[in-house]
Amino acid sequence: MARALGIISFAASNVHVEEMGDFRPIGAFSILGRYRMIDFPISNMSNSDIDRIQVYVKKRPRSLVKHLGIGRHYNLNSKTGALRVLFTDPKPENYDTDIAAYAENMEEIEVKSNRYVVIAPSTMIYIQNFKTLLETHIESGADITMLYHATNDAKEKFQTCNCVELNKQKGVASIQPNRGTAAKQNISMDTYIMSKELFMNLVNEAQQISSMYTLAQIINEKCAELDVRGVAHKGYFAAITDFKSYYDLNLELLDYKRAKELFRDDWPIYTKTNNSCPTQYFPDASVKGAIVSNGSLIDGHIENSIIGRGCKIEKGAVIKNSIVLSGVTVGRDVHIENQVVDKYAKIQKMKEIIAKPDKPGYVRRRDII
Repeated sequence: MARALGIISFAASNVHVEEMGDFRPIGAFSILGRYRMIDFPISNMSNSDIDRIQVYVKKRPRSLVKHLGIGRHYNLNSKTGALRVLFTDPKPENYDTDIAAYAENMEEIEVKSNRYVVIAPSTMIYIQNFKTLLETHIESGADITMLYHATNDAKEKFQTCNCVELNKQKGVASIQPNRGTAAKQNISMDTYIMSKELFMNLVNEAQQISSMYTLAQIINEKCAELDVRGVAHKGYFAAITDFKSYYDLNLELLDYKRAKELFRDDWPIYTKTNNSCPTQYFPDASVKGAIVSNGSLIDGHIENSIIGRGCKIEKGAVIKNSIVLSGVTVGRDVHIENQVVDKYAKIQKMKEIIAKPDKPGYVRRRDII
């Protein structure tokens, strides 16, 4: 699919996950102790034969850039393909939009020979064959094809996402913010296919209308003029909109049936590998319904939790309903429940850190407690 350029955008609605977002962009957030959020859209593109991919980053890029490397682990064509990370200059929050990022890097888009662009966010997880979707787009003669996901829990979830209003012909009538007023909604997946020429024109026109416009807003403005088609997505779908949604997403994927919707034998999710020794479980260790990554030492009790690489869980420690990122030490007889423990934190003196399930707690990166 050399005729499509893959574009992976950051959160157009300026989603910021408090605490964790202070250290890395959402695309670098850890999923199940092994993957990063960015792995899912890149894998979708790689599996769809899109081998020219641009990743847009605006703040704290170090963790993401380190993970992406040159993109070799994503099975991209080494001769014709390329993975580029594109940056933007710092701006006030309301001006720091996806349109502004595209405009700053327009030369990188314009010089590519690809006829079409496939745009996907780094803040959402789903499986999608873009090759099939592009064929559908071309055959339909539509100006823009966009993905949406029908949900019955829009009052509680997807609060910073947009909703898609469809007409009887499955055309997009409008794109509006989710106000949380109705449970049943078609959630926009911020995923679009269009010609590169139309994309560049929309970016230019959006800047003429407002310096704060996003791609979703300019497409909404053009719904009456352009043929914008909505395509329903089937299967697993999740979006990170805040800290709680990140916590819920990880624990939800501990359910084997849900995880099988996302991790399929015929659709691999690529990620950067780490050469480390297997995890060692001591005689008194107890692990139930958990995912434990390589290189860890487990001598405590772990239940319904995710443990990242290279962690040390000492004797008598209890970890329940928690996400523990790489390099964390949980000391002897420490009890952690309903927490996200960031990388390299050490919890030794504080023997009990428990939060409510509906409001999980957070231990900052490299904190000593």
